Formats: sequence, structure tokens, C-alpha cells
Amino acid sequence: MSDRIQVVKGDITKINVDVIVNAANPQLMGGGGVDGAIHRAAGETLLDACKVIHQQQGDCAPGHAVITEAGNLAAKAVIHAVGPVWQGGAHHEAELLALTYRHCLDLAAANGYQSIAFPAISTGAYGFPKHQAARIAWDTVYPYIGIRPLPAYVTFVCFDEETRQIYQAIADTL
Repeated sequence: MSDRIQVVKGDITKINVDVIVNAANPQLMGGGGVDGAIHRAAGETLLDACKVIHQQQGDCAPGHAVITEAGNLAAKAVIHAVGPVWQGGAHHEAELLALTYRHCLDLAAANGYQSIAFPAISTGAYGFPKHQAARIAWDTVYPYIGIRPLPAYVTFVCFDEETRQIYQAIADTL
């Protein structure tokens, strides 16, 4: 199973996978962090696709995700996932973060994608503690791919070395 999941430090916009996950805001309009980087790299096509989805369904609630084309990215698609804002842990943040990962995996599988790359959802501006978020990510993704054929490969793409070490330490215990 460990050959199906990897942890890397890098730029998610440059990872060679079928679909990348964007840690999006509810309006899907780009912003800071990974969201801004993905929108900048993908170009106007991505923003236009997000605008259409937002006009059709309004804000994307925490725990949910939508899929769009990838614009100028090497990936075939982008899954825009809205993770929870950390409020101390007593507002179902852990459950919402797990749901976010599951929705992303379900969308990738439903669209036939073999490979998916995740950032550390909700750990930037949304303030989710990195260790807890990493554990939730692993506890959701690892069993999911253990019983389903798609996606076949998962990459956790960590922006910095600290986050990579946190994710890798969990991987080393599996």
C-alpha cells in the first residue's frame, strides 16, 4: 500500500498527477496560499470555471468540494475543496476535514482519475493544527485507497519541510 501514497515537499502546481486539490475558499475565487498559487498558475480559464460553479450553486460549504478543468496546469482537473476554519476543535472541525478529503477522493474516483495530489488542507490561513490535520488526512486517505481502485496513487504535497516531516512521520508508522 505504501507504494500508492507518497509525501513530497514542493509546488503542487508542478506535480505530475491527473488531478490536484485546491484548498479553496467558499467563493472559489482564489486567494492566498495554495489557492492563489493554483489560480495564478492555471490562468483565467480556472477562475472562469469557478465563477460559473459559484453562480450556479453559491458558496461551497466547508467539507465539500467541486471539480473544474485545470486551465494551464499539467493536471487534467482541479478539485476545489473547502476545509474547515479552526475554531479550537469543538465545532466539528475534525469531522469536516475528514469529509473534505473523502469528497475529494470520491470526485477523483467518479471521474476516473488515477492520481491525485493534496495540499495540507486548512493548515494555512484556516489555522488547523498541522499535526492533527496530517493525522486526519492519513486516517481518511489510507483506508480509502486500501479498499478502492481509484484513485490508485495519492501524493501529499507539503509546502515546507516542517509539514513534510509531519506527514512523513505518520507514513513511517504505517
